[in-house]
Amino acid sequence: MVNHRARLHALNPRYSVAQVLSDNGPVLLDFDGPVCAVFATLADATVAAELRRVIEEHNVEVPAHIRASDDPLEVLRFTATTDTPWLVVRVENALCRAELTAVDGATPTPCAREVIVAAHEAGRPIAIVSNNSALAIERYLTAHRLTRYITTTVGRAHADPSLMEPNPAPTRRAALAVDADPTRCVLVGDSTSDIEGRRAADVRTIGFANKLGKRARLLRAGADAITEGTDGMGEMAGLYTRVSPTADVRRNSAR
Repeated sequence: MVNHRARLHALNPRYSVAQVLSDNGPVLLDFDGPVCAVFATLADATVAAELRRVIEEHNVEVPAHIRASDDPLEVLRFTATTDTPWLVVRVENALCRAELTAVDGATPTPCAREVIVAAHEAGRPIAIVSNNSALAIERYLTAHRLTRYITTTVGRAHADPSLMEPNPAPTRRAALAVDADPTRCVLVGDSTSDIEGRRAADVRTIGFANKLGKRARLLRAGADAITEGTDGMGEMAGLYTRVSPTADVRRNSAR
């Protein structure tokens, strides 16, 4: 009985989304997931396969777990273990090109725009912090008329996978850019690396459990609160709208 109760407690967040958002600090949004599905039309598995092809062209052996991976970022991380800096650069450049193509077909996350606009109207600085390339992020923001709401964008460090999340450095850069102590910032992320990196930077976290099974993983990673389901971002938009002095999300979303 004790173990059963402990497991149930582990699946419950310490705070509600409203409690985490109750301060007036900046909002840090991960890109792929909370803002959009980057690889909606160009599959991540296709991109990972292309990156492996670049590696194999240079006669570098690819281990079985990387050959089986559908995650382009995992393939990029592998290149940093090969002691071939020039290969890291070539794989990085190939991934950047693929991401620029992918964001043209990226699918907006339901209510992501409403969250961004409502947080802006509530006077909260907004930063995008992501393991995706900054150029791809900025291309998407421009295409979807979101640039003016975003204070700063911190993307993947070029050809240096060691600085990707869960390394806390990107989060600290974002907090500095919005002129805030990290403890006053709130991150929204949908991966364990998002949560782990932000916790290491002393940032409060909301796990976006947009797929089955993510809730438990995000809570185990240390998420302070959870918003879940296809309308998970809508919950946040509603909370920001209620505290905004000039809230009219529909009006702003139509711009």
